Amino acid sequence: MTQEQVLDPSWGDPRALSALLCSSASAVMLLKWLGHRQVQQKMHEARRSWDLALERMEKATRRFKQENPGTQTTHILSLTMMELVEKLKEGSLSPESILYSYMDKALEVNQEVNCVTDFIHDCEDQLQKLKKQKEKGLLYGIPISIKDHINCKGHISSGGMVKFLGQVKEEDSVINRVLKHQGAIPFVKTDIPQTMINYDCSNLIFGQTLNPLNHQKSPRGSSGGEAALIAGGGSILGVGSDVAGSIRLPSSFCGLCGLKHTGNRIRYIPASVLFFHPVGKLQGVPKSASNFAIVSMVSSRLKLAPNLPSCQLGLKALLMTQDDFYLLAQQRLIQFLIALAKKLSAKNLWDQHGAVAVYHTEFIAKWRKLRLDVILCPALGPAFNHSYAGKLFAATSYTNLYNVLNFPAGVVLVSTVTRADKEELKHYQGHYRDPWDKRLKEAVEGAVGLPVAVQCVALPWQEELCLRFMKEVETLAHNTKRNV
Repeated sequence: MTQEQVLDPSWGDPRALSALLCSSASAVMLLKWLGHRQVQQKMHEARRSWDLALERMEKATRRFKQENPGTQTTHILSLTMMELVEKLKEGSLSPESILYSYMDKALEVNQEVNCVTDFIHDCEDQLQKLKKQKEKGLLYGIPISIKDHINCKGHISSGGMVKFLGQVKEEDSVINRVLKHQGAIPFVKTDIPQTMINYDCSNLIFGQTLNPLNHQKSPRGSSGGEAALIAGGGSILGVGSDVAGSIRLPSSFCGLCGLKHTGNRIRYIPASVLFFHPVGKLQGVPKSASNFAIVSMVSSRLKLAPNLPSCQLGLKALLMTQDDFYLLAQQRLIQFLIALAKKLSAKNLWDQHGAVAVYHTEFIAKWRKLRLDVILCPALGPAFNHSYAGKLFAATSYTNLYNVLNFPAGVVLVSTVTRADKEELKHYQGHYRDPWDKRLKEAVEGAVGLPVAVQCVALPWQEELCLRFMKEVETLAHNTKRNV
């Protein structure tokens, strides 16, 4: 049988080929349109659920206000967590008054900066169950906000992605269960950037979160919703995650205390998940880093060097060794990041992990040789203008060094940007005078009055020392400002 007998002669007709191609293209376009429509439908349903959740939250707070007109909301919101715990313990404040005061404030802050993604409505039932328990827990009655991707039973964890919309979680995450066991009351979930692989705070489902200190600025990310809510006064304590600075960067940009713990310090949670907390008296908020104590149970028997505060000891060691120690650390970090950015085979990736382990050992050996207790180092800031996170991703090296090393690291406010700083910025050209330096200058413009923070670092598993150091730095900064 010849080829001419097998093939249909119509295949050689240009009109037939054209019709086939057009129909194929139409089919592809139809499939894309249907897929796009499905995505839009999911996003519409998610936003509708979001609106309904906020409406339910608003109705609950309105009902409580009507039933309890004498609640001193302003007074409750002015108290530190330690003070709240004490008043709950003695019975001078009810857990309902605290929960609904923060729910009401969270709604107000959300209207301003768009930071809440869900209302954890089970919090009302949880509160009633807690009141009946004999063992109240260390965090009894304390409302806590939760980053969007952390699982809460009966709620979605979107990660800012359509893919996970509609996937209701059947159980709480480990951190949620631990907090509830200690009497804490998770009451809202907060916004994040899409996939959380960004240090801005925006996604196509819930939109852009703003910095409550300046709406022209980003709160950073990926725990940006947490930072915005707490900085606005809508939560007293929050849970986020930090794999490259996602707690510490928003803390720096929004003027909060934030702590990244050693990986696996909390069981089953390899990525760092810890707490935000409002800053101390530097901005007039009567809350401070010392309030982390009730969460992390800081030992009051921590020994400081005789006649020398720990913050001065750490700073002295750092200033003496920054040239040969800190710069070397940054160079090695850059090498690791470049290697990870390349397409690696399984063997090369394994070798890279081995190199990180060697680096970790070398870093600690150098630390001990210098007899350091802690390190005081920069935190990225002040707050960037919107859209600059993607343009300055390399700036996260300030924080992700300690993720590579797996060291506990916290951020604490020490000052604010002054008009003198603004004038100095006009002449800033940077170290290398390259496009990165120019972009950084553009990113931080218009920051007068915004927070300036530093980073406090300790060796792995020494979270209590890191927290104590943060408190020392905060106290020293406050006293310095008061004496000026």
